[in-house]
Amino acid sequence: MATRGARDATARRGEVLDAVLELLAKGGDGLTMSAVARRASCSKETLYKWFGDRDGLLTATVQWQASKVRAGTYDTARLDALTLAASLESFASTWLKVISSRTSIALNRVAVGHAGSGKSNLGQIVLANGRFAIGERLKPLLEAARDARLLAFDDTETAFRTFFGLVGRDVQIRLLLGDTLKMSDARIAHDARLATQQFLALYGAGKTRRPRPATEAQPGKEA
Repeated sequence: MATRGARDATARRGEVLDAVLELLAKGGDGLTMSAVARRASCSKETLYKWFGDRDGLLTATVQWQASKVRAGTYDTARLDALTLAASLESFASTWLKVISSRTSIALNRVAVGHAGSGKSNLGQIVLANGRFAIGERLKPLLEAARDARLLAFDDTETAFRTFFGLVGRDVQIRLLLGDTLKMSDARIAHDARLATQQFLALYGAGKTRRPRPATEAQPGKEA
């Protein structure tokens, strides 16, 4: 069980990583250890002790964001159709909330810019600790559902990429390019439910009870 001191240290690290995200959202490319130290009201020595260097700090920041994407709580030995659908919806909803936040948009814009210019390896950091790590987090659920005869697929990566595409559609690229999509909680819940239904229609193994259908129409403003 974590001690109070350990919990406080974890909370403090979270505050530092939130400061990094805020700086990225405001200043984009000009992130320095000195700027983070000022923003987070800590010393540069503390930052170097915790994260090693700027790349270590950026890696921890991406991991911090990606940790918010979860597939819910489930027991692989007792997985049923309703729990599967709820877990997929949870993953989809939390991922959409993360990628539509202004801090994630800023982080990904900087990463794309650096990938094209060779300024840093931030693009690889985001890929490894964002997209790829998130994939490894969901794949055990997909494989457990296949073992339970709730899903039918040959390749886990292909199944994951299909679900990932159904959830994200063109949302992330439009946000990165400055489109003012209104990703309200209602819209995110709707999109998560619809993506789950579409995925189950493609990969459901016949016995999967699908949740109440969502219509294609978006709540609020049309995309």
